[in-house]
Amino acid sequence: MIRSMTGYGREQLIIEQHDITVEIKSVNHRYYEFNARVPRAYGFLEEKLKTFMKGSISRGKVEVSVLVNNLNGKEVNINIDTLMASGYVNALRKANVELGLEDDLTLSKIIKFSDIFNVQKIADDEEFIWSSVKEVAKSALDKFIDMRQTEGLSLKNDLLEKIANIEAILEKVEEAAPLTAEKYREKLMLKLSEILEEKNIDEQRIITEAAIFAEKIAIDEETVRLRSHISQFRRLLETDEPVGRKLDFLVQEINREINTTGSKAQDVEITKCVVDMKSELEKIREQIQNIE
Repeated sequence: MIRSMTGYGREQLIIEQHDITVEIKSVNHRYYEFNARVPRAYGFLEEKLKTFMKGSISRGKVEVSVLVNNLNGKEVNINIDTLMASGYVNALRKANVELGLEDDLTLSKIIKFSDIFNVQKIADDEEFIWSSVKEVAKSALDKFIDMRQTEGLSLKNDLLEKIANIEAILEKVEEAAPLTAEKYREKLMLKLSEILEEKNIDEQRIITEAAIFAEKIAIDEETVRLRSHISQFRRLLETDEPVGRKLDFLVQEINREINTTGSKAQDVEITKCVVDMKSELEKIREQIQNIE
């Protein structure tokens, strides 16, 4: 099943007092580009997530956001350096005596000296954090891929409709092509008749000229290749692997054959058909930019 490069998935789980949220979103991009926003304390997650996602995503600009909240409230240990606090107390009391001030020291005043605090962050076990985040990321990734596949199905149906339109127009070209040489032969005979005032005309010469003209404007090879490309286009839409780049290349080949058909066309109806095919192909080209 083809997949769109646009997707979104989000999951939030509580695992052993850790509230973990993972959000994944992506937009179109020629290659695989990965960006992650993770808590500063868990910077090691970025590379792990990149590798983890790469196994399921081949193209697109992917952004992953991770939030980890420790619910047990013990993310840090805070201790007071009593030796330093005593130093402040002694120094202040000495100043009070020397300046004849009232000794009104209280704990609330001492704690204003921030350097008496020792704050130590309690480090979570990296293996546990990665295992937990990966579990949440997998669930978010499943939702993300489901959305890509749903949008991919819509793209597939639209592309099948447009390639069918091109095929229908191609049938008109194939019907009109054999008549072009005959029209030219009749036109040539009419012109010569007028010039020679309806005197005898070398019909064999006319037939030869018409045959040369028919060879120059023959588009059999182009129409055969176009039908082959159309069949291949449909087959690619049925595969389970990423086909965005292959479809892009195939559209270039289809465009080349349509252009060649247009350059050979000496018929108004065929020229109109070529314009219509190019219009449909441009719509296809725009749509496949969204395919992984």
